[in-house]
Amino acid sequence: MIHLLASEVRQLLHNKFVIILGDSVHRAVYKDLVLLLQKDCLLSPSQLKATGELSFEQDELMEGGQKGVMHNGINYREVREFCSDHHLVRFYFITRAYSEYLEAVLEKLQSGEPPDVVIMNSCLWDVSRYGKDFWGTYLENLETLFGRLGQVLPASCLLVWNTAMPVGDVIRGRFKLPKHLPTAAALKAAVVEANFYSFAEAKKHGFDVLDLHFHFRHARQHLQQDGVHWDERAHRHLSQLLLAHVADAWNVELPHRSSVGRWIKYGPERDHPGQRGKGQSWASRDKPALLQSPPVPAPRTRPLLPSPSGSWRLPLPPPPLLPPQPPFLPPQVVPPLPLCPPDSYFSSDRTFQSDQFYFHSDGPSPTQTGFSFQADFMGGPQLPVPCFPAPLYLQQTPVVHRGFPRPPPRGPYALWRRRPRPSKSRPPTGPEPRPQ
Repeated sequence: MIHLLASEVRQLLHNKFVIILGDSVHRAVYKDLVLLLQKDCLLSPSQLKATGELSFEQDELMEGGQKGVMHNGINYREVREFCSDHHLVRFYFITRAYSEYLEAVLEKLQSGEPPDVVIMNSCLWDVSRYGKDFWGTYLENLETLFGRLGQVLPASCLLVWNTAMPVGDVIRGRFKLPKHLPTAAALKAAVVEANFYSFAEAKKHGFDVLDLHFHFRHARQHLQQDGVHWDERAHRHLSQLLLAHVADAWNVELPHRSSVGRWIKYGPERDHPGQRGKGQSWASRDKPALLQSPPVPAPRTRPLLPSPSGSWRLPLPPPPLLPPQPPFLPPQVVPPLPLCPPDSYFSSDRTFQSDQFYFHSDGPSPTQTGFSFQADFMGGPQLPVPCFPAPLYLQQTPVVHRGFPRPPPRGPYALWRRRPRPSKSRPPTGPEPRPQ
């Protein structure tokens, strides 16, 4: 997965209407996407912790939040919207997979401008704030939700259901553990089970699922101290996962360059996942963290091996004898190929290419190059063509076949192999009879 820049994200979501529905974790998803549409920097800790503010990075608080009563109950509302000349992103804070409030939101979407992308999740509030008999209600709400989404959303809209992200081993802060889930281990098990049910229901109705629980199962070092929310690097990695999924669903070929570096997972100041770097200074805590590239090693100015001390030096070996060179032959002149009219070999269904992305049509194969030769095309007698090595961008890349077993490694440390047991038959004690 590559790391998309802000200019490329603006191009991917050009003239698109994106809606995000979820809890406080998905509010941070909304904030990171709004920030990435404007500049290449990460969220600051104060931006992640802010709740219901009147404005964030040129967006607007439409309903709820600081315009109403701030509380931590199941009836909390917050609607935010970011609107530019070519982008529209809206966020709805929800505490249940399906409710009267969500039905009102769906009716508003049905009567207004249809969205192009809907990103949604509802899990933590469902399993922790609605009593011990929440499973039956949650499953029923999931079935009703996906049924209504299939009726309200147009066929061109892409719905991405995100599974709930992992929670920590210790839960503290404003998120209180309920009586029916008294420990963090019980909450973690409930989240995994709820993710399974939501995944199955979304696939049953033909919607896309992005398994965030799988992608962040080994990234617990990026959890905040409350054990529920995540830091700025985790959210930037989440945004890149979402954008890559959207590009793949729209059949958009992303720019070809190196994959995203370790800075997005561990940060440039961390050596490995288990070691945390130094925190930000108080002066720079409210400033957005700029993206930093991994440090480049300085060029070597000294030889790898030191010269021996003293005035003597080892004698240099004689230069190797070069083989005799063949006589130089002038290259053969190849007659120019006849020019053909473009209509005879260019098909009408060509691939539209933009500056960064390549939009393929629905019909062509993955190896389509933008033109195809006709079956009855005749260009006269074939002329000799010189054999030049293929450029690097035309050479075939190695193909990786997934699902096939690897060949067993050689050597005494073969996996799942035992050394052959010694034979139980004893060698003959007497001398072997000599052949007559």
